[in-house]
Amino acid sequence: MTKRKILKTLYEKKDEYVPLEQFVNETGKSPEIIENEFLNLEEEGYIINHSKLGYRLIKTPNLLLPYEIKRGLKTNFMGHDIHYFNEVDSTNEVAKYLAEEGAEDGTVVVAEIQNKGKGRRGKTWISPPGGIWMSVILRPEIPPHRASQLTLVTGVVVAKTIKEELNIDVGIKWPNDILIGKKKVCGILTEVNATLDKVNYLVVGIGIDMNVDVPMLPSDLQKGATSLKNELNTEINGALLVQRFLQNFENIYNDFKDGKFPEILDEWRAMSSTIGTSVEVRTRGKRVQGYAVGINKEGILIIEMEDGSLRKMISGECLHLNK
Repeated sequence: MTKRKILKTLYEKKDEYVPLEQFVNETGKSPEIIENEFLNLEEEGYIINHSKLGYRLIKTPNLLLPYEIKRGLKTNFMGHDIHYFNEVDSTNEVAKYLAEEGAEDGTVVVAEIQNKGKGRRGKTWISPPGGIWMSVILRPEIPPHRASQLTLVTGVVVAKTIKEELNIDVGIKWPNDILIGKKKVCGILTEVNATLDKVNYLVVGIGIDMNVDVPMLPSDLQKGATSLKNELNTEINGALLVQRFLQNFENIYNDFKDGKFPEILDEWRAMSSTIGTSVEVRTRGKRVQGYAVGINKEGILIIEMEDGSLRKMISGECLHLNK
């Protein structure tokens, strides 16, 4: 709380020196405690100038710090509880633990680095510094068969946020990737805890290659990957992008709970880079090739086979073929 009060004053008095005595009066803490808090802020990456006149904020670190995300966040519940880590094995694993402990709808786990990030089908998600590695806990009152729809909902939210905030044209590849051109910039992993007739909670993991230096990725990933920084040739403010994402997420998630999934699905279809494309879907050791003609209301991909028959793909890894 003391740190947040200090930061609030520094932002309000930006470009001004604030005397130590003002922080003491506003927080009710001793000068020694205030000075120690400033040392903590500097360790987090805040650049603060201090002189006989007091303290002045020079630069905010481009980190996914809770205070920076919450500053100006206009949501009713999404992102009000943020668990931040500089480094963690997997934000999804932390989120599942918190969900089991009773964490509320809209709780967020975010990290600067993941050591064991999770992709679909047991794959590792490479999560170096510069990305947004985040998981959101959701508790919708829906039957289990609708849980997969929230992967599509999240895809719409990510694509909408990137397009609106950064003016980048993106596409959604079924079921869970965000593309810029033909290159992947974001992946989504939804994990569900449910009984036969009820979803207890979902954890939606979002990994965005934001300020990631693509040449630093493993060589086998570089060809098919990009980052927002790489596309715009400038560094992106991570806290602000997460804030905008959470605001969009709350709005669209509320629409989903209000029965407006068909309208959300229309948005997904409009941004889809899969529909109208020759694809190969790999699932359970099998490969199915055909032409993606659409997606139904359950989020199932419909493929037209060579003989004209239609086949439904519930899940799998989808590759776009150059045909």
